Amino acid sequence: MFQNREGQAVPQVSFPVREGNDWKTLTADQLFKGKTVIVFALPGAFTPTCSSTHLPRYNELAPVFKANGVDDIICLSVNDTFVMNAWAEDQKAEKITFLPDGNGDFSEGMGLLVDKNDLGFGKRSWRYSMLVKDGIIDQMFIEPDLPGDPFEVSDADTMLNYINPNAEQPKRVTMITKPGCGHCTRAKNALKVRGYKFEEIELGTNGVSYSTLTAISGQGTTPQIFIDGEHVGGADELESWLGANA
Repeated sequence: MFQNREGQAVPQVSFPVREGNDWKTLTADQLFKGKTVIVFALPGAFTPTCSSTHLPRYNELAPVFKANGVDDIICLSVNDTFVMNAWAEDQKAEKITFLPDGNGDFSEGMGLLVDKNDLGFGKRSWRYSMLVKDGIIDQMFIEPDLPGDPFEVSDADTMLNYINPNAEQPKRVTMITKPGCGHCTRAKNALKVRGYKFEEIELGTNGVSYSTLTAISGQGTTPQIFIDGEHVGGADELESWLGANA
């Protein structure tokens, strides 16, 4: 079993990072002193669960965490700074601080540096999350010591439920569009003006066809908008929904 370090200080290590063409060193004090910080650590940049679920959800909930007193959210992995910078750009996770624990010093200090030689990874961080207040670990969610890469408790929703179980979460908006669609542009602009983030699925990409559109929405026109899994309809129906939920 991994040791829970709640009530203890974070390891006092430094992190060499690359910003543009310059090297910079970040210290633990710079990252944590006088701040409330979430850290979520994972086995590796660009790996499936990390890229599809763990990181995106923390980025999605970042404004909610900020509204509930969190100053920064750090994604930590035993990768070098160039890999972490490339991953940050690929993920477009602008609300997250990507921290390269390249030598594994921080992960080792946390007692969570593990051997992933069977995957050709070498030494990597075990998956976990923690809430740090002024450099002291307030709460930890460590994945169970099971084979593989369990992902059960270090997710963003578990952390948010600990911080504020009644926090209002952002709506999940998905829009199916097609190129050159004026009503799609109108719908996207309506969402942007009101501060809604949305996922856009464009017909003709990744195997998404008109048959897909009809099967999912029962309609043959674009856009078709879904909010929190519920089918709202097209641009006109969206504007009515936005008016009713202003």
